[in-house]
Amino acid sequence: MDKFEKTLRDIKSLRIQGAENVAINAVKALEWKCSSPKTQSPKKFISEMEKAKRSLFSTRPTEPLMRNALNYVTASVAYSGKYEKNNTQIKKSLHKSSAFALSHFEAARRSIAAIGAKKIENGMTIFTHCHSSTVMGILKAAKSQGKKFTVFNTESRPLLQGRTSAKELAKLRIPVTHFVDSAAKIAIKKSDIVLFGFDAVTTTKVYNKIGSEMFALMADKYDIPLFACGDSWKFDPECAYGNEEKIELRPSKEIWPSAPKGVKIENPSFERIDPRLITAIISELGVYGHENFIEEVKKAYPWLSG
Repeated sequence: MDKFEKTLRDIKSLRIQGAENVAINAVKALEWKCSSPKTQSPKKFISEMEKAKRSLFSTRPTEPLMRNALNYVTASVAYSGKYEKNNTQIKKSLHKSSAFALSHFEAARRSIAAIGAKKIENGMTIFTHCHSSTVMGILKAAKSQGKKFTVFNTESRPLLQGRTSAKELAKLRIPVTHFVDSAAKIAIKKSDIVLFGFDAVTTTKVYNKIGSEMFALMADKYDIPLFACGDSWKFDPECAYGNEEKIELRPSKEIWPSAPKGVKIENPSFERIDPRLITAIISELGVYGHENFIEEVKKAYPWLSG
């Protein structure tokens, strides 16, 4: 199995988790796949590149960060291909656009961590759900500033991604209390702020791990500010989620491997969050309400306007 096929398998099986990790690995896999020494016409090269992109898309159909990054890379290469008669310059364009996408992820991660850390004050208790490398970056930045705070986090059934967060926090020596998902109300009532990652932002909704809107409703009930934190490239101009039917359903065996006949298992991976339940979205562009966030994204990255 080559590197490209392994990446496809690892993304689909969730061996590679987290929107940013998925996007980074997808960009690297695309470049690897298309950088082979085989001689092809520019037209054939671009055709094969688009085929590889579609294969990556199929692993996680509702992953806008990966889709936007790959679309940026392939559009740049396709533009170069219109004017080049051989693949040498096209491959240089592929490397350049891939490097830009990867550098964007790194710069955005640092900016979001710095901006988000400003929301954390000494003595706070922060509630978070599932595992978000973006939220972890914010908490790590706040810790490095000498701030002392506590984190409440959920286990995030059925794959228990919350344990990854708890382990990272413990390693950073940030006090953390781990809650079963169904005890989130207890944790939220005792928290000062809620920090979520997000998987996508559309013109009408914000998407994150299943359970997120339920917890957002709790935060709203108890007047706890909630911030959704993530890269602005997670804006979803194509509305791949579109409707509830397109939300990814994971295998039932993740819930109950030997469920008896007659028991139907529903295992949605994500859910919609009403933007009115979100205080603001924290991205590398700043801190904005839902509608203003979309306007800022369109100004910063016109190619993301759809």
